[in-house]
Amino acid sequence: MKRLLILTLLFSNICGCSFYSFSPKGRSTINNIAIERFKNSTAEFGLEDKMTDQIIDALIADGNLKIVPIENAEAVLSGILTLYERKPYNPDENDQVESYSIRMLFNIQMTDRTDNKTIWKDNINRIGIYNLETETEEDGQARAIKLLVDDIVEKTTKSW
Repeated sequence: MKRLLILTLLFSNICGCSFYSFSPKGRSTINNIAIERFKNSTAEFGLEDKMTDQIIDALIADGNLKIVPIENAEAVLSGILTLYERKPYNPDENDQVESYSIRMLFNIQMTDRTDNKTIWKDNINRIGIYNLETETEEDGQARAIKLLVDDIVEKTTKSW
């Protein structure tokens, strides 16, 4: 009886763990994706190109989806930078500002090309902080972009 119980537990453990997916719906049927050049509705020039390039690099590094031209893609990732803010961050007791925050908001969408349905859509908002004395605004931008890219890659490859 003890042997039968052990075998039953072992069998159920093996069967129960034989499939795992990050996708809540199971295995994804999408193997490749096209990345449209992001758009920018703010006055901050060039951030859309940095985002697009870094997302492509991150998806290549991730390896879950192959990057292909749009005409060959099963899905398309597109987005628009809708907000860019630079604000003082944590002024001291004398209202002296030592650091600033860069806040960026991107509207991102992933669309299935076979039926033109939205797979996911989100407004992703991230902040990059930089020290005014030792860093530049570009350092804050780079931090915000890194966080945005991490979120977008996670959502694109594992969350749907």
